[in-house]
Amino acid sequence: MNSLSFSFPCCWAVSFSKLTHTGSLALAHYPRTPRRKSRRISCEVAIGSDSATSSAAADLSPSTSSDEEEAAASTKIGARVRVTVPLKVYHVPRVPEVDITGMEGELKQYVGLWKGKRISANLPYKVQFVVDVEGRGAVKFFAHLKEDEFEYI
Repeated sequence: MNSLSFSFPCCWAVSFSKLTHTGSLALAHYPRTPRRKSRRISCEVAIGSDSATSSAAADLSPSTSSDEEEAAASTKIGARVRVTVPLKVYHVPRVPEVDITGMEGELKQYVGLWKGKRISANLPYKVQFVVDVEGRGAVKFFAHLKEDEFEYI
């Protein structure tokens, strides 16, 4: 009887004999071939409390400053703002450029925090503006701004 042998990347070998007397393929598993030892990392967690670990755990908890920052930013959501610096945007559909200097908008979102963690957003305030476009009427668009680029009304 002829047999074929294959070696698979997961280091187990399979042998197929052509056909057994019942007409089906026979499958036999062989032990693993020798491999080089790989480095393994094990992580252990200590359960219990003592003064040294409790102070370390306090350092790993999210800082209260981000909670305070999130609370301060959430109170400002929905506020009316006015752009105070010369600024042009180019992403309004069918309008080549829009000068938003002096325009008033509504603060929609603070994007400096994501899932409770502070992220490094360059322009963390998302402001919604409405501009009248000839032939289309009022068009809403968003612009991301820094805090020093606008004032609260």
